[in-house]
Formats: sequence, structure tokens, C-alpha cells
Amino acid sequence: MAQRIKAATIEDFLRDRGREFSEFEGGDWDPGVRVAQAGRRMATVFWDGPGEADQLKTIETELREGGYHVVATQQERGGRRRLEVTLP
Repeated sequence: MAQRIKAATIEDFLRDRGREFSEFEGGDWDPGVRVAQAGRRMATVFWDGPGEADQLKTIETELREGGYHVVATQQERGGRRRLEVTLP
């Protein structure tokens, strides 16, 4: 069973690697990474901005190298791509 994980821990990990984070300004998200808590044992990582697929692939590699378990998914009906991150 996966261990508990906090979105803030993933944010810290990505900030330490120089990642810029998205902020909601002027009615839209600025380009960058966004991390959301998706339950006690999973956090979800999104990329806001151009190059979504490529950026998420790079972030996926970074997270895996950091010891996280990562599954790339996409929301139903062609929705947003995302990374589901857990601790093994």
C-alpha cells in the first residue's frame, strides 16, 4: 500500500530543481507547474501553458529519479494531462 504524501512535499522537491510554479492571475493560469492534493496517498501534478506533454514527461522523469512512483494519465474526454504521484 502506498504511503501518505503531501502536495507540499512534491512542490518543495520541484522547487529545489528550479521549477517555476503557475499562479492564477487575471482570470487565467500563468505557465508553470501546479500540484494538487488528490487524497491522503496521492498528489497530482499539472503543467499550465504551452508544451504540456513535453513538460510533464520531463517532470515525470525528475520525480521518478527522486524515488516517487508516477503514473501519467489524462482526464476523461480528452481533458488535461496530469501526473499521479505516490510514494511506494
